[in-house]
Amino acid sequence: MRTSSSSSAGTPPAERPAEGSWTFLTNHTHVLLCLAQGEGSTLREVAGRVGITERAVQRIVADLEEAGVLSKVREGRRNRYRIDTSRPLRHPLEAHRSLHDLLSVLGPPDPLPGPEDA
Repeated sequence: MRTSSSSSAGTPPAERPAEGSWTFLTNHTHVLLCLAQGEGSTLREVAGRVGITERAVQRIVADLEEAGVLSKVREGRRNRYRIDTSRPLRHPLEAHRSLHDLLSVLGPPDPLPGPEDA
């Protein structure tokens, strides 16, 4: 069993250094979680939070748009992203679950609208 070191005890989990070279979730999921927080973050800010380049975030957003997961809404000089939470997860092992299911567990603390609200 691992215990956390005293130096990271007061540090929020998102700011703690990684203990290895892999995570349970993909960068696509990390970007989606950042966008689901609805804070109007720029893609540069999302890149900083995820720990990847801004160009990688742009490619991920393009993938998510092409898959129908995200739609872009222009607001002034910024883009806002709407997430279609009714979309099923893509892997056959998870296809019985929706993005709503994923985001309700891992997403922002505020409740997300369900697929019926979309």
